[in-house]
Amino acid sequence: MYRFFEQLSSRIAAPFIGESSRNSKVWHCRCGQSLFFRNSQCLACSAALGYQPEQNRLSSLAPGFETDSWQLDSEPEAGLFRRCANLDTPAACNWLLPAHGWGVHCIACALNRTIPDLSIPENHDHWRKVEIAKRRLVAQLVSLGLQVIPKSIDEECGLAFDFVGVDLEGASPTTGHANGLITLDIKEADDAHRERVRVQMREPYRTLLGHFRHEVGHYYWDRLIANGPWLEAFRGLFGDERASYAEALERHYRQGAPLDWQQSHVSAYATMHPWEDWAETWGHYLHMMDAVDTALGFGMSAREMDFDYQPFPPSTLYDPQHPGGAAFLSFVNAWIELAGMLNELSRSMGQPDFYPFVLPPAVIAKLHFIHLVIQQEGGRADEVLRTQ
Repeated sequence: MYRFFEQLSSRIAAPFIGESSRNSKVWHCRCGQSLFFRNSQCLACSAALGYQPEQNRLSSLAPGFETDSWQLDSEPEAGLFRRCANLDTPAACNWLLPAHGWGVHCIACALNRTIPDLSIPENHDHWRKVEIAKRRLVAQLVSLGLQVIPKSIDEECGLAFDFVGVDLEGASPTTGHANGLITLDIKEADDAHRERVRVQMREPYRTLLGHFRHEVGHYYWDRLIANGPWLEAFRGLFGDERASYAEALERHYRQGAPLDWQQSHVSAYATMHPWEDWAETWGHYLHMMDAVDTALGFGMSAREMDFDYQPFPPSTLYDPQHPGGAAFLSFVNAWIELAGMLNELSRSMGQPDFYPFVLPPAVIAKLHFIHLVIQQEGGRADEVLRTQ
């Protein structure tokens, strides 16, 4: 189960020894053209493309022997697939589902309970942006081995999304999570609106993908922590979630974060309540995993850079004696170096920092805790890190 930790250390020490060792974010069409996660048609030969989430694979497609079915050029023996019914909607979904499975929507689109009102012209573009971010989220959750079950299948434990605008009284919805339902104000897909809110809230970072990763953290707290074997350890690390959330929210917006919040939290908002600390740290864990995976897949590494960063010692881990602790620290330290390099690239273009956060030792312990929770639940967090 922990074999990937040994491989991770050697990959970070000597990355990209061979092309086959990469967990690449680039696939190839049957014509040889490079393909990327969002592509639904090859720009070179016009071949139909489809993303198969269980194998994290984008492939050119050949017509199957049944009506409206397709086969993967990369693996014809994988069986027959259908393209998601949202392919030809503003969502422009390029995902596949088994030809003989349930429903007409892929695993990502099946999570939608409410889509934006498409009689409003700007919502076409907004929905497209929202779905691009949600598909990236769902692809990562699947790759980590986390269960992604629509509420339409399991109302009590499933996950669903409402993408909504103002109600009949003109009130805007509140972006958040409740009992497996993630609600997003569709105006968050308007870049100008989202930036205004970011500035008003004094946030260093605000994106659609960031919203989704944060809110789904609340969902998995309910699934993985509440009333389970990790609960007492959670309370010892993040705090007691039984504290009044309403009072914590009121206090946070009245007083703000403690002056020394950077010593123990990944963001000012994380100080508000243990649930928010978990969700913020969970979101950063997903950011780090996906960004490092993508960087290594494209051959990017900051290993040769002369950064004067002191590596985190084992004592910063949630479990310093864990057999995979050294390799997890190698991953974190590689992330710190990568973020430093990408911040400088952003500054060279006059853009805000790519990663405008600092990770103190206390946050490293929380990230390690989340890593161990995910690894135990899915058993595939190791597979993702193994190829890095």
